[in-house]
Amino acid sequence: MRIIDHVIVGHAGGAGAREGEVFDPNTGQVQARVQLGSQAELDKAIAAAQAAQPGWAATNPQRRARVMFAFKALVEKNMDELAHLLSSEHGKVIADAKGDIQRGLEVIEFACGIPHVLKGEYTQGAGPGIDVYSMRQPLGIGAGITPFNFPAMIPMWMFGVAIACGNAFILKPSERDPSVPVRLAELMLEAGAPEGILQVVHGDKEMVDAILDHPAISAVSFVGSSDIAHYVYRRGVEAGKRVQAMGGAKNHGIVMPDADLDQVVADLSGAAFGSAGERCMALPVVVPVGDKTADALREKLIPAIEALRVGVSTDAEAHYGPVVNAAHKQRVENWIQTGVDEGAELVVDGRGFQLQGHEQGFFIGPSLFDRVTPDMQAYKEEIFGPVLQIVRAPDFETALKLPSDHQYGNGVAIFTRNGHAAREFAARVNVGMVGINVPIPVPVAYHTFGGWKRSAFGDTNQHGMEGVKFWTKVKTITQRWPDGGGTGDSAFVIPTMG
Repeated sequence: MRIIDHVIVGHAGGAGAREGEVFDPNTGQVQARVQLGSQAELDKAIAAAQAAQPGWAATNPQRRARVMFAFKALVEKNMDELAHLLSSEHGKVIADAKGDIQRGLEVIEFACGIPHVLKGEYTQGAGPGIDVYSMRQPLGIGAGITPFNFPAMIPMWMFGVAIACGNAFILKPSERDPSVPVRLAELMLEAGAPEGILQVVHGDKEMVDAILDHPAISAVSFVGSSDIAHYVYRRGVEAGKRVQAMGGAKNHGIVMPDADLDQVVADLSGAAFGSAGERCMALPVVVPVGDKTADALREKLIPAIEALRVGVSTDAEAHYGPVVNAAHKQRVENWIQTGVDEGAELVVDGRGFQLQGHEQGFFIGPSLFDRVTPDMQAYKEEIFGPVLQIVRAPDFETALKLPSDHQYGNGVAIFTRNGHAAREFAARVNVGMVGINVPIPVPVAYHTFGGWKRSAFGDTNQHGMEGVKFWTKVKTITQRWPDGGGTGDSAFVIPTMG
């Protein structure tokens, strides 16, 4: 059986003491085993990173950018291979897998411009003969702990900016679908990055804790569930690290009475059910304003949902594929039952779905709830599956309050033709990312990604200039060059006081 190994300089490979199973979600069968590392593997990766990072940091930004350009070209050249590999372990359809990779590449494209964004500030004549300037310098060694649902995009969000800024990077991907991160590290080496600049260590909580505790790692970026994000943030900060930890979500879509319902239904079909709902920026809650809007939306949603095609990840006609493993399938179905038990109306039930010829696969049909209320646990918690909930709101203020009061604050959308309503909503809603007639408001790579409340722990967002700030530290220099013509007996005065 295929063994998925670490990518560590000098690591011999071979069977490890501990291994995890990697499933094919389409068949339910184990297709590979991944080595689960320990402190020893991390120490070896740290030693290689420490040897490589100073020279990489001393490499001028333009040359580092050329490595990013070469890496981007290699990923594009190998897109089909990467997408099929990703799809085979995650279960998302090929089109979604390519989107996963492409959204990561967009951050690599941003990193190609690192010479410009690393430019510091300069003030001439801050005082008599005194100039002040700042520079951004790399932290040293950074680490990323990434989830199963975006095994290409989220690692590239992290290591693209970190490496371009001059850091070495250690990636701990999800053990559920680890092959694509390994290939990305191989392609980065092929692109010209020195050995030790990007390494991959596999593992579970033991490896996570080792990363959080290791004194040589200066910063950690994490994406996952909120409870674990809080744990990562707290433990990393206690160890003196800079930490950004992105958590879960329960994104809402507000549908105003003037919205184009046909467009809303088309958007919801993709945003709620695409990638089997395994996205922190999925849209699992729709909030129609007024019963008339709710009834009309429900009437249009039912046939659209029933028309969704669930298939194997290589089915070009499928709208989405299986979820990642059997445990997650059971978790989603348990949440559906919870919604029923709490009194929500299950309009479309996706439980018990089986795909002919793939009866052991981890498939779940699309589900639709109506008359969900804010006091229900099935509304309060993230389901992370192909389940859409309708929460009816009598008016705009109630609709605005729902996402604002929710424990999560990742993304939200409003569907309307009314510019004033959209502007008011965007300004007042207590959520980090807002879409106006955009169901999944993931910002472009040169802006920044990050939620509020229990969706994010830490003060700095992912990618864009926020990412550059996270992976660098600022040094400010105040300089004076005496002209040699003075007597040398004049007192120095701090510029701001002179």
